[in-house]
Formats: sequence, C-alpha cells, structure tokens
Amino acid sequence: MSLYSALYAGVSGLGAQSSAMAGVADNIANINTVGYKGVQTEFKSLVVDGQASSSYTAGGVAASPQMLISKQGLLQTSSNQTDMGIDGSGFFVVRSTEAPDSTVSFTRAGSFSPDAEGFLRNTSGYYLQGWPLDGAGGYVNTGNLDELQPVGLGDLNGTATATTAITIRANLQSTTPVQTAAYAVGDLASGTMVPDFTRSLDIFDAQGGSHRVTMGFAKTGVNQWAGEIYADPATDVTAAGGLLASGAIAFNADGSLDLAGSTGTLFSPLSVTWTNGAGSSPIALNLGSDAAVNGLTQFGGESALLSSSLDGGLLNNIASIDISKTGLVSAIFDDGTSRAVFQLPLATFANPDGLTRLSGNAYSISNESGSPTINPPGSFGSGSIVSSALEASNVDLAQEFTNMIRFQRAYSASSKVITTVDDMLQEVNNLKR
Repeated sequence: MSLYSALYAGVSGLGAQSSAMAGVADNIANINTVGYKGVQTEFKSLVVDGQASSSYTAGGVAASPQMLISKQGLLQTSSNQTDMGIDGSGFFVVRSTEAPDSTVSFTRAGSFSPDAEGFLRNTSGYYLQGWPLDGAGGYVNTGNLDELQPVGLGDLNGTATATTAITIRANLQSTTPVQTAAYAVGDLASGTMVPDFTRSLDIFDAQGGSHRVTMGFAKTGVNQWAGEIYADPATDVTAAGGLLASGAIAFNADGSLDLAGSTGTLFSPLSVTWTNGAGSSPIALNLGSDAAVNGLTQFGGESALLSSSLDGGLLNNIASIDISKTGLVSAIFDDGTSRAVFQLPLATFANPDGLTRLSGNAYSISNESGSPTINPPGSFGSGSIVSSALEASNVDLAQEFTNMIRFQRAYSASSKVITTVDDMLQEVNNLKR
C-alpha cells in the first residue's frame, strides 16, 4: 500500500534532517576550536521502484555528510611562539604518546607548547613529531613515519656543542708595505715574521671548553697576502707549532677577493684535534666569495675586523624557540646563541577529505584518504608553516544558522507528512464502521 511507503518516507525525512541538524550542532559547538574542519550535509534520494506506474512507492531520503577537511581556515595571530598554523595543504604528524610505537595521527591544530619534559604537545595531548638534526644540521627523509621522533628541547639545557662554522668579514689595508723577508709556512704562528694584522677568536670544543685561535696576515706582494690560523697557546692542539691552516690570499684590482689566485686550503674546513681529549667537528671557514666583498677585502682603509660570528659553546637555558616557515625548529639560548635541532614534516594525502576523524581534532588514515607522503613544508605541494599563528575553524557561522532554519523547516514538513498519512489511514480504518 502506497500510504505506508509515504509514512516510511516521512520517517526517513525525520532521520535525515536530524542527522543534518547534528552536523550543524557540531559545527556551531566547535566554532572556536583551533583547526576544526566542519561537516557539510548533503542529501540523496532513496528509490524503491525506479519505474513509474499507476501505483507509486515512496523511497525517502538519506543524509550524506561531507567532510570539509581540505578547506583552509583563517590564520590568526597568537602570542605563543610555539603555536603554528599551516598556510596551504598538509597536516602535522603527531602521536598519542612519546613512545615510538604509539598511534600516529594527523592534525592541523597547531596549538603546541612544551610540557614538563620539554616535548611539544597540543591542547589535545598529541605529541608533535619531526626529524632530529645531526651535528651538521642534516637529516634523511626516507618517507617512513617510524623515523620521526617527538620534538623535545628539554635535554638541551646545560649541554655543550662544538664550533662548526666561523664567518669573518675583515679589511686588509692596501697601502701596507710589503714584507722585506721571504715568507715561509709557519712564520706567523712561530713569530719569525711579525704579522701586519691579527685578530683572535674563541672557539669551543665538544665539551664547551674555550680555545683561543688567532688569524694572522702579512703582505707578501702587490695584491698578495699570506694568512695563517693558529692556536694560542700552540699546546692546545696536536698540530705542529699550533698551525691549523695557512695559505696565500690574492685580491683583485678592485679590492675584492680573488679565490682562483688564493690557496684553497685556507678556505677549507679546519680539522682540529684538542690535546685535552675533547671532541671537535670540522669548522667551516667563511672568508668570502670570489670577486665579492662579503669577506676578506683589500681597501685603503685601516686593517680591521668588521664583523665575525661563530657557533658552539656551553648551552645555557632556552630563552625562546624559533620555527621557520620551512619547519626548521631552533632553540635560542639566553646567551644569544642558537641551535637548529629538528626539521618538521608535513603529511599530504591524495584525498584529505577521506581521512577518518578522531577525538581531539585529529585524523587517521583510511582507505579513501590514501597513504601519507611526508616532506618538509613548502615542498612537493605541501604548505608552509606560520609560527605564532593558529588556524581558526573553517565554519561559517552565518551559513550554519541558515542551514539550521532549512533543516528545521524540512523536519517539520516531514513530520507533517507522517501526521497526514496517519489521518488517511484513520479514514481507511473507519470504512468498516
């Protein structure tokens, strides 16, 4: 009897509109939830008999929720330096605990802050994952999620790191007279030849110990200088006479550095062995580029050290954390030094709207989403990271209130179908009287 199919169609309408109203309720309740992705409810018809005949059988309607996970929310400024938003595609990789075998999830809720152990966790308790950097600041991306580790900075307090790079910008006076004596390797370190210009720097071994290293220069010809780098005292290193590097330095006619005419060993990394047994790392020497004035120069002004910078030393308390748009996490210490410690990845999916939702505003892999691809931010289609910012909910409150009215009216109409069919069935019952 078609009346019964109409009754069931009205009931399906009540269920479909109820499901749609539940989606509206969830969206409105999470309007201020960081990184929340709304749900949009569409409807699909149910058909019992696809052929039109003299007797029509109603099928009804069903709700079809659509996840809006790929829809970007607005980025809002935050005062927390470890808050992060993603501008573009991708998800933070997180775990439920710091254990390496805990469940992997994905989220855009970047409200991270250090916990008591120094691990970065968001407000839902998920642990942020990243690639730990080696001593040279490198990492290997194998695409394997198991290679990621919880991002933690608490163990850096009170440790030490060796000097790995020295950057020098200095001028050697062009009017300096040429040395009358012939130069031999080691003359500046031993004092046999008096340098025309010297500057000393304090570099650090792997235990945080400070060592004095001097750079000495002597003019040996027109646009030609001899340079040496040596330890002071020489007994700090195992190298003979404390000499760590030496070579010729040539300048172009315009005072810029001529690398082709200079000795390459003076511009190569220093390998230092300390006599106190402390470890060391190869120290990169950044003395300038060829035909440029960003390092050593030869101008008429007085010989002087214009600027210098080096890393390493005892790491004191962490004063702040810096996160670049490419996901490089660096610890800034209270003595002004910094150290890059982690590289954050972003996970991308072929169909992010197919991810399975989890409590805590996170997602897990499903058959519809496809497998994750992890890469540094800004590469291979992934977005960039914006530090001190949070992604707001992508819910449009005005649209949700409009949908609420629509679904309420449709629910009332479906209930009216049921009461009307009930009246008609009552008339059928009255026929036997």
